[in-house]
This record gives sequence, structure tokens and C-alpha cells, in this order.
Amino acid sequence: MRISVSSDMDEPVARSLVEQLRARGHEVRAYGALRTGDDPRWAVCSETAAREVAAGTADQAVVCCWTGTGASIAANKVPGVRAALCTDAYTADGARRWNDANVLALSLRLTSEPLLKEILDAWFAADAGEDAEDRENIAHVERLDRGRADSHAPQAP
Repeated sequence: MRISVSSDMDEPVARSLVEQLRARGHEVRAYGALRTGDDPRWAVCSETAAREVAAGTADQAVVCCWTGTGASIAANKVPGVRAALCTDAYTADGARRWNDANVLALSLRLTSEPLLKEILDAWFAADAGEDAEDRENIAHVERLDRGRADSHAPQAP
């Protein structure tokens, strides 16, 4: 799987994230503070990783900042992205299963290396569910994305 990773800080847990993803056999593209010369601002590097998911050049992304909140907000501004801030394995499982999340947001402050492993295990073990209500909610979110994209289109005079 191709996974884009961004972090606004070069923290041990961010480096461990990249290592763990590669050890699981994923192709990782790193952004922000994890890539020399890249823009490390959380809004910028999170957007970059999320845009790769929206464009289909990455299957998923993991975006990180100190709290994880800013990274998730920035990623969720990209149409087609469903980013979930996960602080535990149960939330990661639910984000994939019920929300079909395609971007994982992590807090550099709260995520220890053992917790990171648990979150990644849950994230990659879960697939999007087929529950009709969940699929209906995801379809609604996709319509919201299309409406947002349409609102940025040039208007006819």
C-alpha cells in the first residue's frame, strides 16, 4: 500500500511511524519535518499528504502534529478525504469500519511507540463496513465534499 506521511515536527514517534509502516511492507512518502527542505507547517504538510489520497497517488495517509487536531482539520479540507484523529486502537478500528476513514491523524504528544503499534494494528486490520446506515452517512459526507468543491468553482456572470 502507498501511504503518505506528514509531520510538522521531527519527533521520535513520527520517525517510528515511518519505520513501522515500512516494516509492514508499505511504500511511504514522507512530508513536512520528515523530508529535508519540505514545508513543516502542519496545515501545509497535512494538506500535501491528504491531496495524494484524494488524487489516488496514495492509498492512505497518516498526518501528525502536536495534538493531531490541526493535522486532521487541514486534511479534512481536501475533498475526498475522511481523516480521523485516533488516540487509541478502538477509535482507529471504528474510524476505518464505520467511517471508511482514509487518513489517520495522530498526536505527537499523546502517542507513545507501544500505542502507535496498537493504533496501526487496528487501523490496518479493519475494513470499511457494509452496514447500510454507515454507507449512507459516508455517501452524505461525499455529497458535502462535492458541494464544497462546487462552491469554489468559478461562477458564471
